[in-house]
Parts: sequence; C-alpha cells; structure tokens
Amino acid sequence: MLQTYPAQAQDQLEFNKIRQLLSLKCRTDAARKRVDNLKFHSRFDYIAMALQQTQEYKLTLESHDHFPNDFTRNVERELKYLSLSGAILKGEELLAFRSLALNVKEMLQWLKNHDPLYPQLRALAEKIVYEKEISQIISAVIDDSGQVKDNASRELMSIRMELDKARQLLRKTFEGILRRLSKQGYLAEISESFLSGRRTVAVFAEHKRIVKGILHGESDTAKTVFIEPEETIELNNEVSALERAEHKEIQRILAQTTAHLSGYQPQLDSYYHLCGLYDFIRAKALLAAELNATLPRLSPHPSVQLIKAVHPLLFLHNQKNGKPVVPLNITLDRDQRILMISGPNAGGKTVSMKTVGLLQMMLQAGLLVPVDEQSEMGVFKQIFVHIGDTQSIENELSTYSAHLRDMKYFLDFANGKTLFFIDELGSGSDPNLGGAFAEAIVEELAGKRALGIITTHYLNLKVMAGKVQGIYNGAMTFDEERLEPLYQLAIGKPGSSYTFAIAQRSELSKKVIDRARQLTERGHFKLDKMLLQTEQQSVRLGDKEKYLDQLLDKNEALKEQYEELIDKERLRQHFETLKLQNKIKKEELEYLRDTERKFKQIIHDWKKAENKQEVLESAEKILFRRKQIQQNEAAAKKADKKFRLSGRVPQEGDLVRHTLNHQVGRLTEIKGKKAVVRIGQMPFTINLAEWVTVEEKRETRKKK
Repeated sequence: MLQTYPAQAQDQLEFNKIRQLLSLKCRTDAARKRVDNLKFHSRFDYIAMALQQTQEYKLTLESHDHFPNDFTRNVERELKYLSLSGAILKGEELLAFRSLALNVKEMLQWLKNHDPLYPQLRALAEKIVYEKEISQIISAVIDDSGQVKDNASRELMSIRMELDKARQLLRKTFEGILRRLSKQGYLAEISESFLSGRRTVAVFAEHKRIVKGILHGESDTAKTVFIEPEETIELNNEVSALERAEHKEIQRILAQTTAHLSGYQPQLDSYYHLCGLYDFIRAKALLAAELNATLPRLSPHPSVQLIKAVHPLLFLHNQKNGKPVVPLNITLDRDQRILMISGPNAGGKTVSMKTVGLLQMMLQAGLLVPVDEQSEMGVFKQIFVHIGDTQSIENELSTYSAHLRDMKYFLDFANGKTLFFIDELGSGSDPNLGGAFAEAIVEELAGKRALGIITTHYLNLKVMAGKVQGIYNGAMTFDEERLEPLYQLAIGKPGSSYTFAIAQRSELSKKVIDRARQLTERGHFKLDKMLLQTEQQSVRLGDKEKYLDQLLDKNEALKEQYEELIDKERLRQHFETLKLQNKIKKEELEYLRDTERKFKQIIHDWKKAENKQEVLESAEKILFRRKQIQQNEAAAKKADKKFRLSGRVPQEGDLVRHTLNHQVGRLTEIKGKKAVVRIGQMPFTINLAEWVTVEEKRETRKKK
C-alpha cells in the first residue's frame, strides 16, 4: 500500500472531497462501503487493472450500451439470516434474491455477448456461475408482488378457498344487518368498522341495549358504541380461524423455502458483492466522465509527466461558474526531480502543487485523472505532504517547530520512490536563517533522489536550479498591467513575488509603496526586480506568440481549404476528360453500326436493282467516309505520339486538339460557344465543345 504522511495528508490534498463525489455516484450500500474503504495501492499491476476496469465501464457509458448491473438493494441482513438454521425470510425478501440472481444472469449474458471488448469487466465475473434453481425455487411459491402464491401448497389453496367463501358469506350477512339497523335509525355511521380484527357496527349509545351482540368499544365522546352483531359472531370466528390457519401455512412455506434456499447462500453472497463491485466501478466511470478524466500511459517507475492536467475540484467549480481552467504541464523524473515554484501570493502556486498530488493519489486509488492521454504517470511508494499551517496547540509546537518536525520526517524516510509536496518551505522563521535551512533541506532531499514540488518566496531557493542537479524552476505568471494573476505555470525560470503590484492592488498608501521601492534598490532585492521585468517581457512575448499561433492556424486552415479545392478541380477535369473520351468512342461505335446497316442495305439493293450504277455510287460515298475515318485514326495516332490530354477546361493560349480530325492548334480567342484556333498560320472558327486541351509530351520537348 501507498504510505502517506502526515495522517491528514489525504485531506490536505483534498482527496476527501473526491471520495465524497465518488460516494454520491454510488447506488448501492456495498459500493459506498468500498468508497469508504478505498485504499491507495503501490502495486503496478493492481493499479493498471483497476484503471482499465474503470476505462472499460466508461466506454460503455460513452457508447450508450447499457451494462445491466441494476440490482441496488441492500440484502446483507437477509444473507446473514439465510445462513442461520431455522430462519424465515419474508416473501419480498425472497423476491429480492430472485431479482439478484436474474440480474447476475443478465450481466453474464451481456459480458458474453460483448466478448472480448471488455476483458477486465468480464474477468471480475469469471468464477461466477448462474444457478437457475435459485429463481425457480422462489418463483414456485412467491408471486411478483412478494406474496405467497395460492398454489404454493395444496393445504394453502384449500384454506384460501374456504376463507374466500366464509368472507363472502360474512359480507352478505353483515350488509343485511347494516340495511336493517339503518332503517331502524340505530346506526351512527352507515359504514362498517373493524375492532380487534372483528367486523362491528357503529350504533348510537342510547340504542346499545337494543342491538344484540358483543360490545367492543366506544368513541371518545361516548356517543357511539361499536357492536359485533350476534348474527355474525360465529362467522367472524370462522374467518379468524381460517386466517390463523392461512398464516401458519404461509410461515411453514416460507420456512421451507428459506431452508431450501440456504444451500445457495454462498452463490447469493458472491452475486451481491459482484453487483456492489460493478456499481463501485460504475461510480468511478461516472466521476471520470464528469471530470473529463482519461487513462494516461502508465509506468512502473516513480515519475510524473502531466500534459494539460487540471485540478478536478477547480474544474468542477469553474465549470459551474462558466470559467475555464488553465491546464498544467509538469514533469518530475530522474533528471528533473524537484520543481521549485515561485510567484505571487494567490497566483496558483499551491493549487498547481495540489493538482499533481491529488492526481497521483487518484491514480493510485484506481481513478481516472483529468489529463491528456499522452501524459505518463508512474507509481510511488510514499507521498509526503506539508501544506498549510502545521501549528500544533496540543503538542505546544509553533508553526516553524511543526514545520521542522515534518522536514525531519521527510529527511529520515524519503527515498527514490517518494513524492513530496512542501508549501512555503522555510516560512515562519527569520527570512535569512529560514532561507538557509530551506536550502540545506532541499539539497538533502535532492541527494536522496526523491521527487517533489516546493513553493517558495526565498530568492536563494530560486537560484538553486543552476547549482544543484535535478532542481528546476517554475513561475506562476502575473499580468502587472491588469494587476491580476494569470494562473499559468511557466517552466524553466523563477518568478517574482510581485510585492509592489499586489500592494498597489490592495490600495496601500503610495508614499509607503514609493519608499519601499527605494529600499528595494539595495542588495539582493535587485534580483526580484529583475525577475519581475523578465517575467513581464515573457508575458508580452507569450501574447504575441498566441497571436502568431492563431495566424499560423488560420493559414494552415486556408491551405487545407485551397488544397481541397485543387483536388476537387483536378477530379472534375479528370471526369470531364473521361466523359469526352467516352463520347468520342460512342460516336465512332454508332458510326460503325450505321455503316454496317448501310452496307447490308446496299447488298440488298444490288440484288434487286436494275440500275447497278446508282448502287455503286452509294457504296463509294460510304467507302469515302470510311476512308476519312481511317485518315482521322491515323492522325489521332500521330497526335498521341506528341501530345497527351491535360483534362483542363480550354482557355485562351492553350494547345487544343480537335475531337474528330485530331488536328492540334493554339486557341487564340473564345467567342461565346465558338473558338478561334490557329493551325499553322491559318485561323479556324469552330465550336468550342469540339476541342480538348493537350500538353506536349516530355520526350518530344527533350528532342527539341
């Protein structure tokens, strides 16, 4: 298991709030119990399995492919009773077990139908076997409303038939008595009443001696009495006796069914815990969906590489208020072990640090985290936290003494598998002495190869990045012109505390601020001033970079649109060329068919004609046309050697080729649907549709 220090480390990193959010997503007590007992694991394979389970369930939510884990009732008490000899479960309790068994059947069938899409979800139910006898045993005696069926036994059916007859007779007799007493004016109420399970009539008190029967009680005012008429006493006795017999038989049936079902107690117990486990995973998946959380790349080694990470609680808060969250990019590994975050108060230093700590705890608890999928997160054995006021009234420790107590623990137990977080290292003491101790503590932690984040205002800690290997700076940016933090973490440089900007925003006296500015010219205060100037230049440069990125994105989008249009135009021209070629081939085919038909007609006419000369003249005309086609084909072959079709729409200045005689010329002018083409020195005006654009082949150009 993951070791945490101090005892309230979870609360300091606000994991308790994540636990509360997760608990609200649970539908079952079994799942909520798992949330309460949620542990932080340090075994890589267990963490990977828990995360994959959540990721698979999240996929079912995104695909709207409902996973049927719908049993939500708590049956722990009933399961205990089922294991006790002589226990009797009620009808609705038995019915709950039937619902549990049938729900498990649905889940197993769903997993089988979706194999192998959800291997980790299916692995959880790998040893679960559906016992159909469970539902059969219960369905044989209990109906859908939880009542024992009439045919649960012959005895019960006989009793209920007799009871139904007795009740009908009693009802008829009683209704007759009510009508009679009502006519006589003795009734205080016309409806019947029940006292001690017996049918009674409400009679005015002054008539109680007239109406014969058993007095069962009177009203609060004593003006009305309730009498069981003597005509119905025996009938009431019979009904009561049958009802007792019915109850006794029902209890016998329930006891028998409970005893029969007790043999399946282990299976029902495993069913119940499986439903609770799936509900727990469902809650994790729902929380992940709400946080836009993902499954990052996992590493068995202690390291953190977060890309576009956000604090989950801040994300939910800002989402509710319509505000964006500035994501973080942070790396902690063997080369960059300790990140020193500096910057103004209320600028986001602590939130940035808590983001890393909380996400690491969530990951090692098997929860998906709100980071980019390309992030990589490893596994740590220890997480040490020092955040907030650690003053101890009980132990009479000052803030600084408590601070040193925590630092002693860090230095005694930290190692290469430790992730630590220290907020305002060295605070609570003399600035110079506190800074010296803080520097010594950081050097020692770096020597132990622990990974962690430290927030500070000390200048000597800010310059350690250049002296101690593995330590690097990060700064929370601040817009001094608008006097507001930007909540952005800039890696690779220390940050200014923006003391004067914040003082100006708090409307402190200008005289005091000016005097303080004069004093800052002394000694080491110059460094903070230089940091402030550098950071503001960086902020302005960052704004320009964002504007440049926007222009580049816009240019890239326009480039894609242009290339898309070029592709569409090229494709259109290609189709036009194919259509033109098909048209030419179709015309030639139609001509050949027409010629064949004419030759057949000539042969037919030759046989019948007396004037053979006319037939010969017709044949010569057809043969002349064929000769022309042969000449055109020869011209086409000759043109194909020098030119190829370009597929473009003919424009002035293009080389063009006639579709029939295949002569090539230069298109000099377009007049509506007519084209002026110069072939050699001679211009010809012909329909534009009869010309196609061509290009001179490379081989021909090389020879020239």
